[in-house]
Amino acid sequence: MMGLSDRLKSGFSTFTLVFIAVAIVINIAVGQLVSLLKLPIFLDSIGTILVGVLAGPWAGAITGLLTNLIWGLISSPVAAAFAPVAMVIGFMAGICARYGLFKTWWLALVAGVVITVFNAVVAVPIRLYMFGGITGSGADFVTSYMLALGRDLFGSVVITVFTSNLLDKVVSALLVWGLIKALPGRTTSRLSRSEATLS
Repeated sequence: MMGLSDRLKSGFSTFTLVFIAVAIVINIAVGQLVSLLKLPIFLDSIGTILVGVLAGPWAGAITGLLTNLIWGLISSPVAAAFAPVAMVIGFMAGICARYGLFKTWWLALVAGVVITVFNAVVAVPIRLYMFGGITGSGADFVTSYMLALGRDLFGSVVITVFTSNLLDKVVSALLVWGLIKALPGRTTSRLSRSEATLS
């Protein structure tokens, strides 16, 4: 029977580590571009979800953690604060893939909703108590709008996190599904969980 260290070694091959590094670059590059454009979504977890689906939940969690810590060090301290959120996104992407939620585009859409729910559970307290509800992202528009309508801060932040992440995670999950279908089979087959995406 394979022990924990053996399973970790098999799940984190040299190819997987290179794949994680590439995914981190994708996360930061796309996320930084979206942040500069002040779009109401993030698209900074495409690489994290991709690794979670193809290399497993723990590889996805590590990708999310490292992405936000590195991003926080080089340009955006706010990103570092959301490292636990990024970990949950990668982990849940791997769990969703394990249950076959990346085999078709509509199952990937469902996976985006599932990831959003778990994302919100971790993100709302961070956004609320560390930043007072405002982080400087494009999603702040939703918070300001809800406050202007008379909602309290907690309700405004919950609506902001859920609505902005619902669109973001569904779009990201669909993009990941499309990327996996476009990648050569000889590439995806070198990752430990690639069979979970076969329809």
